[in-house]
Amino acid sequence: MHKALIWGGTLALLGLGVVASRGDGIAAQLRAEAAPPLLLQGCTDVPEAVALADTLRQRGIAVDRALADLDRKKQELAAAEQRIRTRLDALKAAKAALGDARGARAAGTAQGIDHLIAVYDAMKPADAATILAALPPDFAAEILARVQPETGARIIAGIEPGQAAVLTARMGSRRLGGD
Repeated sequence: MHKALIWGGTLALLGLGVVASRGDGIAAQLRAEAAPPLLLQGCTDVPEAVALADTLRQRGIAVDRALADLDRKKQELAAAEQRIRTRLDALKAAKAALGDARGARAAGTAQGIDHLIAVYDAMKPADAATILAALPPDFAAEILARVQPETGARIIAGIEPGQAAVLTARMGSRRLGGD
């Protein structure tokens, strides 16, 4: 009869381990640390049963701690994932805003250049020639390449011949370069 109680207690403890490992609501109610005193009642004179029950109880406690640690780590990972998603959304918004700003700046620059070209188109060729002669050659060549051809011809005619040759060469190389 004593052996039957030992085997019954052992099977009961193993059953608790199976129930605890299933992860359902019963596992929360039946913890390994609460069961041994009831199972060992009347079997305390068998040292093997007591040692086995204590070992199983310790393993149950270790499993419970590991599950709690796993739940804590799962929550930490979820929080970290949320922080990463928030940061990613902020970076996407910043990237979109930067693209919008670049587009606006490019449009503003193009609009500014168009306005500048219109100003040179409206100026008297002699006045435009005086101003363009004082500008850096690359910039002056860019303006001359964009003004109306008739206006550009009159402006170049008003620039000193050596400088007009440099500007004309830069305009030609700009067109040949595909700009």
